Amino acid sequence: MKLFFTGPVVKTELLVVMLEKHGIAATQEFVDPAAPDDGDLNREANVLVPEADFDHARQLFFTEREDEL
Repeated sequence: MKLFFTGPVVKTELLVVMLEKHGIAATQEFVDPAAPDDGDLNREANVLVPEADFDHARQLFFTEREDEL
């Protein structure tokens, strides 16, 4: 697994779902696993993707789209 994105849980949960919709088995883990899980949506988390899917995931979410205005 390779680190794809780090950010607040509110964003990482959505990103994991979006990656799964594209057939990429992403996982989420907290940056500080020792911190209590108190439901804070701003808690930092990492999104990990399989190394084989990393380039595809990056292309889907971080490259400019030529077909947009």
